[in-house]
Amino acid sequence: MAVTIDAHLHLWDLEHGVYGWLSDAVAPINRTFRIAEVEPQLDAARVEQAILVQAADTEADTRAMFAVATGSTRVAGVVAWADLLNPDGLGATLDEYAASGPLVGLRHLIHDEPDPEWLAQPAVHESLAQLAARELAFDVIGVLPRHLVHALVVADELPGLQLVVDHLGSPPVGAGANEVSIWRELILELAERPNVAVKLSGLTTLGSSGRASADDLRPFSGTVLEAFGPGRVLFGGDWPVSTLATSYAETMEFTLALLSGLDADGTREVLGGTARRVYRLP
Repeated sequence: MAVTIDAHLHLWDLEHGVYGWLSDAVAPINRTFRIAEVEPQLDAARVEQAILVQAADTEADTRAMFAVATGSTRVAGVVAWADLLNPDGLGATLDEYAASGPLVGLRHLIHDEPDPEWLAQPAVHESLAQLAARELAFDVIGVLPRHLVHALVVADELPGLQLVVDHLGSPPVGAGANEVSIWRELILELAERPNVAVKLSGLTTLGSSGRASADDLRPFSGTVLEAFGPGRVLFGGDWPVSTLATSYAETMEFTLALLSGLDADGTREVLGGTARRVYRLP
């Protein structure tokens, strides 16, 4: 029986962690979000499992996710954070994480780094090679074209590393033809690398208005689904960030609308099968 997996779910507790990107600009989500709040919404949407994804470049955020995972059968995996600039110490950290719960990969908020070449640093690549050796994935936040360019370099340098491009590579919804062309070219290049997958996530909050429609996104999602195929595209709700635009139920409806052109097998892949393979879930 197919299991629906939300491959991009966030939780945070402001009493025990620091999330510098939370501010008055995103006031509705500048509060604590716990698993108990989202579970009824997952049930209503018939989402059986979820992957928790880091929301701060801190070990405190990661340990909080593992604490949730140990107490919830809903959590199938954790995309954690670790210091990729310290490859010598990474092994011990990954050992600790693996002993703490279902570690499936790492992520770093590269778009918040002042160094635009952060992902291109040799130390980071050395650390990513360790992830590949352990069959762990690396989530890439491709907010700007240069992030996707760096992802291409990593994909070629480390063909054994599973890369997951978050949020459809941040398509330039509402932008001019030149921006759209740049995004499309990079996405098509990434699709040529078999070790790259893309998340259909974080989409409802795109666009200058902060709320995109399925019609706004369909040209971009269509490009990705055609280039990568359903077997390399995975659904992520991006809760609670997505609530800035839509409820969880609406996010699921939005996603299903974007998948309406797929057959039943393709839809099942995006809604769970791809996540199971990409993150090597049991």
